[in-house]
Amino acid sequence: MTPPASHTLEGGRRPGRIRTGVPVALLLPALVGLAFLLLPLLALLVRAPWHSLPEQLTSPEVWQALRLSLVCATSATAVSLVVGVPLAWLLARTDFPGRGLVRALVTLPLVLPPVVGGVALLLALGRNGVVGQWLGAWFGITLPFTTTGVVLAETFVAMPFLVISVEGTLRAADPRYEEAAATLGASRFTAFRRVTLPLIAPGVAAGAVLAWARALGEFGATITFAGNFPGRTQTMPLAVYLALQNDPEAAIALSLVLLAVSIAVLAGLRDRWTTAS
Repeated sequence: MTPPASHTLEGGRRPGRIRTGVPVALLLPALVGLAFLLLPLLALLVRAPWHSLPEQLTSPEVWQALRLSLVCATSATAVSLVVGVPLAWLLARTDFPGRGLVRALVTLPLVLPPVVGGVALLLALGRNGVVGQWLGAWFGITLPFTTTGVVLAETFVAMPFLVISVEGTLRAADPRYEEAAATLGASRFTAFRRVTLPLIAPGVAAGAVLAWARALGEFGATITFAGNFPGRTQTMPLAVYLALQNDPEAAIALSLVLLAVSIAVLAGLRDRWTTAS
């Protein structure tokens, strides 16, 4: 079946890209915006201490912060998967009163300043927090200024990325496959596990990678809720901040590591997020 005439152009080209010349009034602001985004990254590469970079990156403090960052970001992503995928399914597949409000609250950490998120976590899970005081009194659990606190802070800011990605994939998936499984006797959970989850696996993977990258770069909520203790709560962004005050070359070296990780994440997601269909 040939596409409708309104969806194609002469020569079989699909609409979406303009082949004619770009107006100067659009080209100049676009180039300014591109330069504004690229210039800081180029400056980071130009001013990098390449001669001492191996020494900077092999120091025990760097590896300690890098190991803690990788462990905490991976743990935060795992927590986000366990609770975020069911939450995304709830928002995409069920209809309940206040669903729009719940979706808005779930996505609130995307626009909430991370420091405010850290303060909110302290008020909720701190020693005198709404829930934290009972965790300490009943179970002897203290979350602030611990490695677990780092994981919770990173989960708070990273999980919305996964929820949004998975919810969008669920809405795009055909629900008739689940309905067919239900007519064959499968429970709703079995249909989700055996039918829906394999269908949305690419979206789950993309959301997990985005959440992991966001958790790896988290700073504000982490330093507010977990502090900056080397070996326990000092992740790579916190180490960059501390090194910038005492050793700028070390801060640049640490920044290059995070830049390399960010580029790797974009390269891994290029087919899903950075190319046109």
